[in-house]
Amino acid sequence: MTGWGRPEFTASAGTRVHAAVLGPADAPDLVCVHGWGCSHRYFGPLARRLSGRFRVVAVDLPGFGSTLGPAEPLDVRGLSTALGDWMRATGRGGAALVGNSAGCQVIADLAVHSPELLGPVVLSGPSVDRRARSYPRQFGRILVDMRWERVGLTRLLVRDYLRCGPRRLRATARFLLADPVERKLGHIRTPAVVVRGSRDTIVPRAWTRECTALLPQGYSAEIPGAGHILNYSAPAELARITCSLLDRTGSEDR
Repeated sequence: MTGWGRPEFTASAGTRVHAAVLGPADAPDLVCVHGWGCSHRYFGPLARRLSGRFRVVAVDLPGFGSTLGPAEPLDVRGLSTALGDWMRATGRGGAALVGNSAGCQVIADLAVHSPELLGPVVLSGPSVDRRARSYPRQFGRILVDMRWERVGLTRLLVRDYLRCGPRRLRATARFLLADPVERKLGHIRTPAVVVRGSRDTIVPRAWTRECTALLPQGYSAEIPGAGHILNYSAPAELARITCSLLDRTGSEDR
């Protein structure tokens, strides 16, 4: 929990959901949704840059980080339902959401069944490119992308992967690869920005454009020289883009 404030635990989604929190108690909430196998921990660099204006809350979905999950790994709908339950239990409906990679898929699915819970949305490196929904293509892209990520990220991710375990990792990857996120993006009717690092091999520019075009109130932004995990490897730039979205939507008045 280094770099975060006091941890938050909430009885919801059939478990005790953990969230890391940073920022003033009276500031507007900004909820971070992690990607495949990850936890709140890799949102630390972004949270430190946003915590002066927002109360940044990075939730651990069931089975990941410090939140226990069911014996059977949750699919995308199970994860988004858990996120929705937690948002209702904590009174964070309508908060701004920042998703990274597979976290974007969870947010898009949440928009299908609980659109009222969404505030403005930041989709950072949204997966999965529909032209590469296979294990070899995805893992090949991940390996290439790691050369553009910040030093220390690999160690952090390996720790999170070991914590959730290989069985949950494999099952979750299978669910994510089978998820047609492009059919759900149109349900995100709040203002949204799709952000990509210019060197991101997991999310090509063509896929970013396609995702943006499907959003009713969407636009895109690209961070030069950055890879896929922008919240860790390019936090200052992602924070700037996030603040720009929230400034234009007046979300700080929430």
